[in-house]
Amino acid sequence: MRLVINEPVERMDRPYARRWWALLVLCLSLLIIVMANTALTVAAPDMTQDLGLSSADLQWVIDGYTVPYAALMLLLGAIGDKYSRRGALVLGLVVFGGGAVAGSLVDSSAGVIAARAVMGVGAALIMPATLSLLAATFPRAERAKAITLWTATAGLAIAAGPLVAGALLQHHGWSSTFLINVPIAAVAIVGALVLVPPSRAGHRHRVDHVGGLLSVVWIGALVYMIIEGPHFGWGVRAVTAAVVAGLGLTAFVVWELRHPRPVVDVRRFAQRRFAGSNLAVALFFLAVFGAFYYLTQHLQFVLGYDALDTGVRMLPLAGAVFAGSALTGYLTPRVGMRLTVTAGMVGGTAALALLTRVDAASSYGDLVLPLVILGLAIGLALSPCTDAIMGAFPESELGVGGAVNDTSLELGGSLGIALLGSVLASSYSSHLSDATRGGGLPADALATAQDSVGAGYAVARGIGDKARQLGEQAARAGHGGHTEKAAQLKAQSDQLAHGARQMADAVGSSFSDAVAHTSLVGAVILGVGTVLVAVLLPRKERAVPTPTGTGDAGAAGDTGPAKTESASEPESASEAATETGTATGMATGTGTATGTDVESASASAESAAAR
Repeated sequence: MRLVINEPVERMDRPYARRWWALLVLCLSLLIIVMANTALTVAAPDMTQDLGLSSADLQWVIDGYTVPYAALMLLLGAIGDKYSRRGALVLGLVVFGGGAVAGSLVDSSAGVIAARAVMGVGAALIMPATLSLLAATFPRAERAKAITLWTATAGLAIAAGPLVAGALLQHHGWSSTFLINVPIAAVAIVGALVLVPPSRAGHRHRVDHVGGLLSVVWIGALVYMIIEGPHFGWGVRAVTAAVVAGLGLTAFVVWELRHPRPVVDVRRFAQRRFAGSNLAVALFFLAVFGAFYYLTQHLQFVLGYDALDTGVRMLPLAGAVFAGSALTGYLTPRVGMRLTVTAGMVGGTAALALLTRVDAASSYGDLVLPLVILGLAIGLALSPCTDAIMGAFPESELGVGGAVNDTSLELGGSLGIALLGSVLASSYSSHLSDATRGGGLPADALATAQDSVGAGYAVARGIGDKARQLGEQAARAGHGGHTEKAAQLKAQSDQLAHGARQMADAVGSSFSDAVAHTSLVGAVILGVGTVLVAVLLPRKERAVPTPTGTGDAGAAGDTGPAKTESASEPESASEAATETGTATGMATGTGTATGTDVESASASAESAAAR
């Protein structure tokens, strides 16, 4: 047996025997690109101190990864479809690993930002490739289960990032959080060559490079605007980015509607199942990434946990994601995608609503239940949505399908950190101003403390250090016989020490109140989104046995023993088209296994008609 597998999955006459081992490689690849962001939230304090980062520098260290990652996925997904999905995965892992090595070696903010951007390019190759290879390798009957495990891995990575980073920071510097990606990427590269069969689209059409470049322009400008505006103000750069994003999106849609072979058929967004699934993914990651952003700060700064302890205390989220993912595999076939996804989004809204109770007296125990509910909600909602999005694309466009799913995820996450982060900063600043009013705190010290919760505690420590210095001077004066001067210095020291405690209390209570206020805003956004998604998603479909068909061309050896039939009257022209497509499939003897696959057939037919 050859060490490197070279037989394309499309040529296999039966399902690939080692497909579950291949899934392990794909999940490992997904793990490191999600952890690359979540681990940084824990390493940020050490990095800030070592490199002297300003708040703007730190923001772009985080988001320098996000902009190329989100902007390039559609184009790179289409290129991977045409030439090699496994090749895109391996190249992405090489680029990602190279960026990680560079990030561990640089000693400036510009160097770290550049290294993170390189890692973002690698992630843009990896992320859509993992989903497209999964969909190409697994028969349709097993695809939903595989996607459930893929989604659970993403949830695990959200919590594992801080845990791994915290363990490393116990004995090593922040650069170790970059280097840990390198051996994992190396193992994934070897695993991809040995276990993941090559795959690409069957057609030989040219890639729509103009549409791809337009997608890079409008998505990149949109993400830049989302980051720049809320954090740094709506100046010339943010407004220019907004204009470029709007014009780029308009040009993209017009071009894609007219192009015979677009990089992505935008008509799919008129389908309720597809549009609702993308909206659910974006809104969910808006809430999850936003909540993660301020909860890790609350655990570290207000509750005083170190990096490792913070990671350990995020583990209930990871465990709950796995439980929710297992539950969705049971619920979705029985109650339908609409109810399962809606239940997950309601759970996410409830988790954020529980966080509105956070105050200065709250302990970690008050956060456990919201974390568990949020994890369950992630597992419930995201797997069916990802399955529906991937099912809307024909086998020749699986890379683009993965890119659409991941772009929705990344746009939602970026918006969550930017929007909820902005609300958090504004609320914290306002509460701190109120809490310190009349306390005699100098204006410049207040302005510094309002910059962030870390800066606020630094100001409190500075006041405490001054108090200790005066106390030492008082002791020396007393030993020297200067009793009156010693008394004055002692009084000043006591006053400053009291002020330092008050300042620390004000910072902690102000940030806790800001967390509660920001959680309320997040709950309202997710709650409104839940209603929209529930309206968009079609009603439950039930499976009805039909004669065995020829199966799916993209999943060798798979057959379709069942068709899906709407449990109610069609709600729209799109659903009517879906039922028509199902009937056509029966007439030709090609059944389908899930409602998602029916949607895929309908989408393919619509795309072909449009062309």
